[in-house]
Amino acid sequence: MIRGTASSDDCSTFASMLELWLDIAYFSVMFIVHVYVQVKPEHLEVFKAATLVNARASVQEPGILRFDVVQQADDPTRFVLVEVYRDEAANAAHRETPHYAVWRDTVANMMAVPRTRAIYHELFPDVAGWKS
Repeated sequence: MIRGTASSDDCSTFASMLELWLDIAYFSVMFIVHVYVQVKPEHLEVFKAATLVNARASVQEPGILRFDVVQQADDPTRFVLVEVYRDEAANAAHRETPHYAVWRDTVANMMAVPRTRAIYHELFPDVAGWKS
């Protein structure tokens, strides 16, 4: 085939693959949460310590595939918690754990602004590509 041209078979195959991919993406089973936090500067070290204790306990839960804690490079008072769950039920179970309750109550007054979250679903890698 000449570069930049595609046969009708190529287009048909691509269309079939795209349709399958869209079906898989639409019926995503994973539940991914990004929690955005801004901490008062005077609470920075205590917040980090409490958050790491929570993260270490969280990754032991059977429904959690990842629990990343990242700190913004140009503003150390800002964090993102990247939480990857097998499904929405695993997120609900996490929010019922003792370590989450301790973290939530410990850091509540450390927030410069209320924390927010956004929900995502995986596109790549697919479910099989995540840690089991």
